This record gives sequence, structure tokens and C-alpha cells, in this order.
Amino acid sequence: MRLTRFTDVALRVLMRLAVAEGAEPPTTREVADTMRVPYTHTAKVVARLQHLGLLDARRGRGGGLTLTTSGHSASIGALVRELEGTDDVVECEGTTPCPLRSGCRLRGALRKAQDAFYASLDPITVADLVTSPTGPLLLGIGSGPPPD
Repeated sequence: MRLTRFTDVALRVLMRLAVAEGAEPPTTREVADTMRVPYTHTAKVVARLQHLGLLDARRGRGGGLTLTTSGHSASIGALVRELEGTDDVVECEGTTPCPLRSGCRLRGALRKAQDAFYASLDPITVADLVTSPTGPLLLGIGSGPPPD
């Protein structure tokens, strides 16, 4: 399985915010620059995460991004399911249906593997992802040159 860029950025944004506690909340632009992700893409991710109740975004002076309590305890498996969807790994019924679909065992095997993938991520929370050595590493990342 391969995660979309959107899900990858969402997980990294949550991790970055999880280690920002106690400091001045970073802005979307600061998070984008730190994670070396285009601002527009980061803004879309932030809007979706805010809609899911995982972070708060405040504009203006004293504003910034903060992780909610739900964001800290969010299951990575549940989050990846929400962002990636639970569609089959392969499309058997699409515009050109697979001629093997009536007797193929591959679809079931891939579904089982996908379920195992999500199940292995279910017990892991955002807070778990930022324990040492990741948390200190995230705090040490400075802004680099903005991405293209």
C-alpha cells in the first residue's frame, strides 16, 4: 500500500503540532516551510484536519495551529482510513471489469492485507509518533528553502 501525498502531509502536520505544545503556535505557513511542503497543499490539509476536529486554527495576532485533545489521541489507523478511504486496492468492477472477477482469489487476499495494514496502525496514536527520538528531531527541524 502507498499513502497519498495528502495523507503523508496530514500525518507530518499532526506530528509537528504534537511537539509544539508550550511554544507559540506555528502558522500554516511556518508548518509548511518546516515540513518543506507547498503552502497551498498544507492549507488544504489543515482545513481537513480542522474539519475532523484534530486541530484548531486561529487567525490573526496570537493565532496559529494547535492540536486538540482528540488530535493527540487520534488513532493513526482510523485517520489513514478516513483520509485514504477503504476502497479495494485493485479495481475489479471498473469501466473495464476484470474477466477473472467471478472466481478470483486475489481481491480477497488484497482486502485481507489492507485490513491487516490498518489494524497494525489502529493502536498507534499521534502522541505515540512523537516520542523520542522523533519529537526532539521534529523540534530541531528549521525552515529550509520554500518548496517549488
